[in-house]
Amino acid sequence: MASLRVLVAYSSKNQSTAEIASWIGAGLREQGLRADVAATEDVTDLSHYDAVVLGSAVYVGRWRRSATSFARRHHHRLLRVPVWLFSSGPLDPSATEGELPPTPGVARLAKRLGAEEHRTFGGRLTDGAGGFLAGQMLREKMGGDFRNQQEVRAWSGDIASRLVSEREPI
Repeated sequence: MASLRVLVAYSSKNQSTAEIASWIGAGLREQGLRADVAATEDVTDLSHYDAVVLGSAVYVGRWRRSATSFARRHHHRLLRVPVWLFSSGPLDPSATEGELPPTPGVARLAKRLGAEEHRTFGGRLTDGAGGFLAGQMLREKMGGDFRNQQEVRAWSGDIASRLVSEREPI
């Protein structure tokens, strides 16, 4: 059986979400899947993918525009393959203490796409982050790295298991 091919597409301003996407891609590859990791704005064709994992950083309760544009642009193809969504952003340990629901806009998107699942991971805000709001938060000592690589890798393993089990003949 040919290996399943998965796209992990992400939208990231300060590369925190990009790194989460790379952890997901690595986790999928460890399970024997072919996984490509790419920024949403760099993806033009989904026709050769068997599944898609789409994620974005959350700012002021919303996904980044490039992620929502990606979902609109590829809507018809995303309806034909299994899709998982992830968000990154909480700058506190809340994402590792329990499942956080998606923001309302992401919940609507998940429903429109028939997404298999949505997961929220902690975010990272460190010196050098761009943007006025990020600068303000850093001055108020609200930064840090709240991502959990093991949690992300475990989630990618769950995705791989589900994809493989759905592909196996009965």
